[in-house]
Amino acid sequence: MEKVIRFTKNRYIFLTISILMIFAFWIGTFAQGGFNFGIDFKAGLNQQIRIEGADGISVVKDALDGIDALQVQTIGTGKSMNYMVRTGVDESNKNFQAETEKLIMDKLEAAFGTGSATVESTEFVGARFAGNLTSQTVFLTLVAMALILIYIWFRFKLNYAVSAIMAIIHDVLFLMGFIGIMQMEFSTATIAAVLTIIGYSLNDTIVIFDRIRENTRLVKDKSFMEVINTSITQSLSRTLITSLTTFIAVLFIFIIGTGTIKTFALSLIVGIIVGTYSSIYIASTILLAWHDKVANKVKAKVTSTKAVDEKKAAPAKISDKTEEAKIKQSADEIAEATEKRRLSKLKKKKKK
Repeated sequence: MEKVIRFTKNRYIFLTISILMIFAFWIGTFAQGGFNFGIDFKAGLNQQIRIEGADGISVVKDALDGIDALQVQTIGTGKSMNYMVRTGVDESNKNFQAETEKLIMDKLEAAFGTGSATVESTEFVGARFAGNLTSQTVFLTLVAMALILIYIWFRFKLNYAVSAIMAIIHDVLFLMGFIGIMQMEFSTATIAAVLTIIGYSLNDTIVIFDRIRENTRLVKDKSFMEVINTSITQSLSRTLITSLTTFIAVLFIFIIGTGTIKTFALSLIVGIIVGTYSSIYIASTILLAWHDKVANKVKAKVTSTKAVDEKKAAPAKISDKTEEAKIKQSADEIAEATEKRRLSKLKKKKKK
């Protein structure tokens, strides 16, 4: 007989740990000033520059001292290392981009020598474009989750759909909290990673839910909790193998990647771990809680109906007893009267 792992035994402990970690991540994020939005979500100038003679971020920051909202990051290592220089935007200055590009080059050449700085790429994002991108990202994410909810509701039931969506929300909050507390760049690549993890986690959850639904029909002598544990155990091998192979592939991308690709890969690594965890411990926990709540309501309703029926039946029993007493009383009286008549007849016969 297949050994069943009781995943639901410590479901409240795992749920509490998840909630505490999400709160800790988000509190840590806002304690550091919020997310580290990239140029996609924050207006400004973004330049990737090769600087000969530069030896670290602090040296470059010192050279560019005086520029507003300055951010400097490294891309690559060794001789191929470049610097990503970002600045804020001044909406009142129509020549902001040209003047800022010239200012950066002048400061770098003053610090490291003429011809030492080479611009590899330049990106400029206006405030209106950054705002539109943020609102569109939020809107599209919500639409995607609404469509997922409708599909699972149609494919399964409402309790399955809500459980899956809650697990997805858990994954998104956890992943974004991790990105925030680590101060990783929040860019369009981050959005791509979040949407990828939503699809990945949902796939795992649906596989487990499909097995639960199938076992619910086949196994009639087990509780719903036992059905969930059996279904997760049966799907565990498939879930772990899929997660492990995906994890290894993304890990290599993280090791060899640089810049945005490295951030994207790290987001996927965290998302794969959290998505696998939530499919087993979060989605099934919510589904079981929903089932228990409905079962308790039905049980309370049946108990209440039974009590009302017994209450209605009680007067009838009393009436029956009363009627029985009346019948019994009448029988005694009849017997007594019969005995009196018999004695009266005997007296009459004796007189004769």
